[in-house]
Amino acid sequence: MAGDALFQVARKDWDWQPLGEVCRRGGGDIQTGPFGSQLHASDYVPFGVPSIMPQNISQDRVSMEGIAHISLTDAKRLSRYLLKTGDIVYSRRGDVERRALITERENGWLCGTGCLRVRFGEGIVAPQFASYFLSHPASREWVVRHAVGATMPNLNTSILGALPFLLPSLPEQRTIAGVLGALDDKIESNRRTSRTLERMARAIFRAWFVDFGPVKAKAAGARSFPSMAQEAFDALPSRLVESELGPVPEGWGVGCIGDLVSVRGGGTPSTKVEEYWEGGTHCWLTPKDLSGVKDPILLSTDRKITDKGLDKISSGLLPVGTILLSSRAPVGYLVISRVPTAINQGFIAMVCDGPLPPLYVFHWTQSVMDEIKSRASGTTFPEISKTAFRPIKVCVPTTPVLESFTAAVEPLFDKIAANISESQSLERLRDYLLPRLLSGEVRVQLGLLPKPVADKGGIQSNEGAGNAQ
Repeated sequence: MAGDALFQVARKDWDWQPLGEVCRRGGGDIQTGPFGSQLHASDYVPFGVPSIMPQNISQDRVSMEGIAHISLTDAKRLSRYLLKTGDIVYSRRGDVERRALITERENGWLCGTGCLRVRFGEGIVAPQFASYFLSHPASREWVVRHAVGATMPNLNTSILGALPFLLPSLPEQRTIAGVLGALDDKIESNRRTSRTLERMARAIFRAWFVDFGPVKAKAAGARSFPSMAQEAFDALPSRLVESELGPVPEGWGVGCIGDLVSVRGGGTPSTKVEEYWEGGTHCWLTPKDLSGVKDPILLSTDRKITDKGLDKISSGLLPVGTILLSSRAPVGYLVISRVPTAINQGFIAMVCDGPLPPLYVFHWTQSVMDEIKSRASGTTFPEISKTAFRPIKVCVPTTPVLESFTAAVEPLFDKIAANISESQSLERLRDYLLPRLLSGEVRVQLGLLPKPVADKGGIQSNEGAGNAQ
């Protein structure tokens, strides 16, 4: 397998074997999900056994967003396609490098149409190690390079079965996976904490500005309201009045979002002109960059543009605190920037230079997303124009209430930003360690895992390790 070796260096005492052979040795296999003739669109039901499709494979994990379900009867009929803990599911077409390790949560779910299932069996491969190995850029590049189809890449069992797979001893696999898994556990913990903080912020927004809970509480005789500063509560009215949006607190205004923030678009400098991109230092964002991102805060972008590239975008570098809403392909990705950012033409940017602060505008946009999407049009794909977006009505609270909301929610978003930043550092450390652990440049004492994550105990540098044979 030396000719197909994925890495330039590897431990001399480790073997390379085709992935399919590795699976067979353990009593497993590689197989496709059911074809369309076995499972039709009409067979899906609102509740039942989840069916994992390519769109549900996200960042090495299975996403529940938009997941389909099949009946228990169909699950029994298609039992050979049901997944087990430790399987790895690949997208069979499109982004063929995407894959997810099946956890206990997904045990018994269906490997859906458009997916491939890798099952390792017993005694040969630690699934967590395999997941990390297959996430290595060289593994992903091999899959993309060998996929067939000029218009849309496709995988099949033969192609994936030929992927060269590095096979350390089982104890070494488990130890490597344990080190990397400790990093991922902390990343996942940060992710869960951030989701909780997001829900708290949304709950405060809804209570104050959708349900008008503080005003109703004051009308009922309350003298304070949870999470609202006392001075802001004291300044509240005690009744609702009719408006264009329906009942709103007395003294609050109603306006068009386009009159309350600066709505801007973006552009794409020619990708054929190197001086627009080579050595770029300014963040530049497209909707596609947000496709796998669940965080509400933008701290950086993968692609950067130069000063000359920035000059080609009329909206220029948008300031910190800009709300970025994808306006097409698809409509609805939403982030608040914490770094000056330029955007392409697929966004509506809201610069909060009026009476509404960024965190209010961000949560307002979330709350009216259904209306935003309903205003989109287009034959090829839905798109909402700035002209259609600007007239959307928004409630304008008084300044003390808006300041109190920012004071209540900003610490939550500060913690989310800190979690994102820490997780990005941990991801870089994980990605740094992965090839070095596989090559033997960094070794881990068997059975000794780093606790806590930052502790380097058990990790040993092995400079000068031999090359792959």
